[in-house]
Amino acid sequence: MPTEEIRVSGTVQGVGFRPTVYRLAKACDLRGDVCNDGQGVLIRVSGSEEAITEFVARLQTEYPPLARINQLTRIIYENELKFDDFVISPSVSNAIKTEITSDAATCRQCQQEIFDPFSRFYRYPFTNCTHCGPRLSIIRAIPYDRCNTSMSAFAMCPECAKEYHDVENRRFHAQPVACHACGPTAWLERADGKPVTASMFSMLDDVDAVCTLLQKGEIVAIKGLGGIHLACDSTQETAVQKLRQRKRRYHKPFALMARDIEIIEQYCTINAKEKELLTSPATPIVLLQVKRRKGDRENLFTPNSLDIASSVAPGQNTLGFMLAYTPLHHLILRRMNRPILLTSGNIADEPQCIDNDEAREKLGTIADYFLFHNREIINRVDDSVVKVVGDKVQIIRRARGYAPSAISLPPGFHNLPQILAMGSELKNTFCLLREGEAILCQHLGDLENAAAFNAYQETLNLYLNLFEHQPEVIAIDKHPEYLSSKLGKELTDINQITTYSIQHHHAHIAACMAENGIPLDSPPVLGIALDGLGYGDDGTLWGGEFLLADYRKFKRLATFKPVAMVGGEQAIYQPWRNTYTQLISANLWDDCQQQYADLEIVKLLNKKPLKLLNQLIEKGINSPPASSVGRLFDAVAAAIGICPDECSYEGQAAIAMEAIVDVNSLNNDKETPIYPFSFSFSDSIYCIDPRSMWQALLNDLQQQIPQPVIAAKFHKGLANAIVEMVKHLCQENLIYQVALTGGVFQNCILLEQVSKGLQILGIKALIHSLVPANDGGLSLGQAVIAAAQLIDEC
Repeated sequence: MPTEEIRVSGTVQGVGFRPTVYRLAKACDLRGDVCNDGQGVLIRVSGSEEAITEFVARLQTEYPPLARINQLTRIIYENELKFDDFVISPSVSNAIKTEITSDAATCRQCQQEIFDPFSRFYRYPFTNCTHCGPRLSIIRAIPYDRCNTSMSAFAMCPECAKEYHDVENRRFHAQPVACHACGPTAWLERADGKPVTASMFSMLDDVDAVCTLLQKGEIVAIKGLGGIHLACDSTQETAVQKLRQRKRRYHKPFALMARDIEIIEQYCTINAKEKELLTSPATPIVLLQVKRRKGDRENLFTPNSLDIASSVAPGQNTLGFMLAYTPLHHLILRRMNRPILLTSGNIADEPQCIDNDEAREKLGTIADYFLFHNREIINRVDDSVVKVVGDKVQIIRRARGYAPSAISLPPGFHNLPQILAMGSELKNTFCLLREGEAILCQHLGDLENAAAFNAYQETLNLYLNLFEHQPEVIAIDKHPEYLSSKLGKELTDINQITTYSIQHHHAHIAACMAENGIPLDSPPVLGIALDGLGYGDDGTLWGGEFLLADYRKFKRLATFKPVAMVGGEQAIYQPWRNTYTQLISANLWDDCQQQYADLEIVKLLNKKPLKLLNQLIEKGINSPPASSVGRLFDAVAAAIGICPDECSYEGQAAIAMEAIVDVNSLNNDKETPIYPFSFSFSDSIYCIDPRSMWQALLNDLQQQIPQPVIAAKFHKGLANAIVEMVKHLCQENLIYQVALTGGVFQNCILLEQVSKGLQILGIKALIHSLVPANDGGLSLGQAVIAAAQLIDEC
């Protein structure tokens, strides 16, 4: 009888793939075996040709819900192999080419078991099966077997072992399987070190007690799947403010967790795509539009006694919601009929705590109580953040549920040596490129924080060992002071391998091209990269770029007029600085003193040390010119009275301005004229100049036009300027595809307005959906550019 070897690669380990193979092989009357190895799943089958064909066809349609087949190859053996039956064989260790599965939210069956008094998993907070539970967060090495995870510390009891070895059971070879008798345990501690007594609460167990504590207004640190969170009742303003002060996170929005969709629907509108995301195995935080209530002047959240505290997301018209995604969370929220606030367990910008002792030390002055468990977290994994723009998913932060799933690269990027891309300074990820796929790590944060940089190095070492990745090339950002770039250079020196320095905005565009499947040898696209800043090829700071780009090279065709960032990094957190330098650059400051002296922004600026600032600008001291559209947003926001003095996080003013945009003005072209921008051409490059926009904006302020209308006019005017520049450049360069990238394009209004304008022109817009448009996707672009340049050199 014919015998075949079938190799399956992709996300095929730890997801119940081998039991599915076993079931299908038995159904097709085949003999042979199946095993895990470093390349994925290896199947050998013997039977009739028709039976093998049926088996392969069914395997590609009936694979488990968490599995993903990237490639299936078949080899026919010349000599028949003798098998008595079909069996699942032990895993084999060899060269690692398989994928590691993301952590997955609790499946429906496990949810039912933890609330079933007759189930042995009743109220067990670590219940899981092959369809759900921890993966990346507990793994130390491949193959994904229990001995290579933090579950190796827990020996299975006879009942769990029985289910683990029962091929008909959904826990067959579920590596983290455990129960009350043999698995991890959770317990409650007081932050002040005093004992917790049962008499303090009416509770079933320590997990149930957390619900009571939250309802009483306490802050509880909860050790979850990929890290420790801080939680409180989101409807209690006092508790939320207490958490903000203790955590030193004064304005940035907090995420919310709810027991079910019905609770979320009390506060937000949810479309079909958003509901799909909320209930998916990834269970990310989804940014949802707040419901508008009667009497609301704007579409901003207006709290009442039964509502979410106003300090949860100040100045926002969206709330970030996720559903409970572990049995622990489901049990805590069983009696909670309102959302809880759930945010990373850390201080300010430090990495999320993952260790019990670390949490006691760092979070002891923030939390009132701790809910700990004794399952070690190997990989720190934050919650992912996504939103729906139009009908497309846009990832803001790629972490739990998405990382480290591989991204298949376009044609032309196969048969390459291994490459490591180090990523950016902010919102960092790194990328491993191998054999036609890119593996981005989970979101690691801002490396300027020493603890975050240490965590970055630890995670990088873990990934390099986990995937047995030995890069022959390392790609870094051109910015000479990025810590990721400095580390990349150190690694190339130590290992005597090649370094490629990649321009920041070229990397943004290449990442967008790669995830949209643009082949290596395709004609150039027009890339529009709008962000805070990136190091330009001319040594200045860029941030509003129109680049004619392919994977190998780029040409700068247009930019926004560079304006001084007086005070350097201070300009990011003090928006008035940007307003002042924009007005100076537009030659409008004298007009402001004479014609607009009564405006609040002019009064504010006159209180600042303008003489000193002018000297810094004139002498070029700590006032680098930057074409940053991110800083232009900050300048406009400050001018209309949004966060003019101080921001506690980058982009706060711009995000708040987006939230107040008047939708009616946005959609009414006749009654709401757009703000004009002018174009110029110098030194072989076009420039977008906002001077005329500023003149019109100042006039509107003088006429006391409402903030939301001015915000709408700015968004529309900026989008129109971008589309007009695209129209001209595409005609001049015969381009039909435009990549929209950079953190500014996370602004839904700008993205939609520009996309709509391009559609009218018949130009295809490439946008992000697999990796963030911000610097979280930068490492993918670095990797593919390095690969393209390496191919040219070979």
